[in-house]
Amino acid sequence: MDNEIWELRLYIAGQTPKSVLALKNITKYCKEHLAGKYTIEIVDLLKNPQLAEGDQIFAIPTLVRKFPEPLRKIIGDLSNEEKVLVGLNIRPVGIKNVE
Repeated sequence: MDNEIWELRLYIAGQTPKSVLALKNITKYCKEHLAGKYTIEIVDLLKNPQLAEGDQIFAIPTLVRKFPEPLRKIIGDLSNEEKVLVGLNIRPVGIKNVE
């Protein structure tokens, strides 16, 4: 798990305030908690509306965790860091799974 690259996809609709804030927030969280271990693909549904169907996107902005599986989605501007980290199952740096 330590060497996995997290694949995230952020669905937005142009440069709306919520879309801009969602990108800013997820970039910040990834830098803090997944440093060097993530990719964020931005999908602008104003330019490519047909791409919403593949991940069943019904609201924007929506963040989709493609990898590691299972697929997870979070809707909104991602301003609640704790909720986003829990929703994506990201553990803060320095905290290990105890199994």
